[in-house]
Amino acid sequence: MSDQAPVAPLARVLAALGVRERDIASRATPTGGTYNTVTRVTLTDGRDWVVKTPPPHTAALRYERDLLVNEVAFYTAAARSGSPTIPRVVRGEPDPSSPTGAYLVMTARPGRPWHEVSMTEGGTGGGDEARLRRELGQLVGRLHTVAEPSGPGSGFGYPAEPFGPLAPTWRTAFTAMTEAVLADAETYRARLPYPVGRIRTVLAGAAHALDEVTRPALVHFDLWPGNLLVTGEPGARTIGGIIDGERMFWGDPVADFVSLALFGDIERDRDFLDGYAQSSGGEVEFTESLRTRYALYRAYLCLIMLVETVPRGLDPEAADETRELVAPHLVEAVEAIDAGKAVDASGAAGVSPRPGAWSGG
Repeated sequence: MSDQAPVAPLARVLAALGVRERDIASRATPTGGTYNTVTRVTLTDGRDWVVKTPPPHTAALRYERDLLVNEVAFYTAAARSGSPTIPRVVRGEPDPSSPTGAYLVMTARPGRPWHEVSMTEGGTGGGDEARLRRELGQLVGRLHTVAEPSGPGSGFGYPAEPFGPLAPTWRTAFTAMTEAVLADAETYRARLPYPVGRIRTVLAGAAHALDEVTRPALVHFDLWPGNLLVTGEPGARTIGGIIDGERMFWGDPVADFVSLALFGDIERDRDFLDGYAQSSGGEVEFTESLRTRYALYRAYLCLIMLVETVPRGLDPEAADETRELVAPHLVEAVEAIDAGKAVDASGAAGVSPRPGAWSGG
C-alpha cells in the first residue's frame, strides 16, 4: 500500500490544465454553497477561474446525480442568449471515474451576491433596485428564448438524466421530478406538513395544466439573490453574473419565477415583469392555468428545500428554522393546487387576459 497522501481534487484538476503551483496568484473558497466544492483560482497571468468538484459525501437527493452535467449544459446553452453575464466553460469532465474525477472549470464573473450588497450597504440606493429588477427581467427573458435543440435524445427534464432519458412531454418529465423528491422524502423520513401520499395525489390532480408547455425552454431554477452577482458603484450598479446553473432543466420558463420571487409574489414585481416582457416577446398573462403551474413549481422547490435538510446533515436548530420558514409556503402551494386555483398572495383568483400576452407555453 502506498504511503503517499492522496492528491486533492483541486490539485488534480489544475494539473490536468497544466497549471503549476507557481502559476497561482490566489485561491479562495466562496461562501454560501451547499453542494459542490467550489474554489476561485486566480492565475498570475490574470486568468480568473471558478473550479467545481463534486462533494466527497454520497448522501444526496435523486435529482442531484451528476449535477455538473447540468451546469455545463446551462452555461453552454445560455451563451446562445448573448448575455455577457454568463460564465464561460473553460473545461469540464463529467465522468467521476476519470483520473481527475468529475470537475468543471469556468470563468469567474465580477460582483458580489445581490443580497450581500443590500445587506452591507443598506440597500442598493440611488434607484438601483428598480433598475436592477428590470435588467434582471431582461436577462431572464433572453435566457428563456433558448430552447433545447430538437433531434434524437432531445426533450424535457435534467440533462444529467437522473431518471432516464429526457422525456417527450413536460408532464412526463415534471411528474418524474416530483415523484423522485417524494421518494426521497420517504427514504430520508423527512418531516413534511402533509403525508407524502396526500401531496402526491394533489400534484397528480393538477398535472393536466402541464400539457400547455410544449417547448423545452432553458430554466435555471435557482435564481435567488445569492446566485445573482451585482457590480458597480451605487447609482450605477449592474448585474455582473448569473451563476450556479447546476439545478437547471429543460422545461417551463414559469418555473424560474419561483426562485426569482422566493417566498414572495412575482406578480407584484412590476419592474422585473416589465423588463421580462421587453426581451421575451410579450407580457406575462397570469391566467388560472399559469398560476396552477406556478403553484406546482413552488411546491416542488419547497419539497426539495425541506427534504434536503436530512442528507445535508443540518443540525436540529438549522433544520427547525428551515421547516418554520418553508413549510407554510408548501402548505400554501398545496392548498392552492388542491382548491383548483392557484391564487396569489392577495387572494385574487386571476387577472383579465390582455392582448398579446404570454402564458409561458
